[in-house]
Amino acid sequence: MANSQVQKLETNVYLEEAAEVVFDVFCNKTYYIAKAFPTKVKSIDINEGEWGTKGSIISKKYVHDGKNCVAKEVIGDIDRENYKLSFKVIEGDLLQNYKSFKFVIQFTPKENGSVAKLVLEYEKQNYDTPDPLTMIQFGNEVIKKVGAFLKKE
Repeated sequence: MANSQVQKLETNVYLEEAAEVVFDVFCNKTYYIAKAFPTKVKSIDINEGEWGTKGSIISKKYVHDGKNCVAKEVIGDIDRENYKLSFKVIEGDLLQNYKSFKFVIQFTPKENGSVAKLVLEYEKQNYDTPDPLTMIQFGNEVIKKVGAFLKKE
């Protein structure tokens, strides 16, 4: 029996960098992520549209759980005022286990730096499908690596 409920996993990552700076990378310069974390994120390319534009389609090649993976994602809502955006997976490895998969990231300014809230919204293919705990850990790593990369620049 399939489980057709959308579920969520959430986590927060504390960064020394300003919210608008990190948001700019995830929204407008998404390809920088591969520069910041080349051991895990091999490439991010735009297929349709433009960087930082709702409805644009991007492709990612990455290493997750020791395996080479791919994802094609559509850029969802972008809230520039609140530093929030989403990516919905439309093709790739994640859809082998999940009917739907979406990443939502919001960067909140703090006195010193910012907090990145990462939310995974997913619908399991089957009741037995595990929650994507390693994917949320992977997302945390990516956010931290981008922060460290920006600190060096």
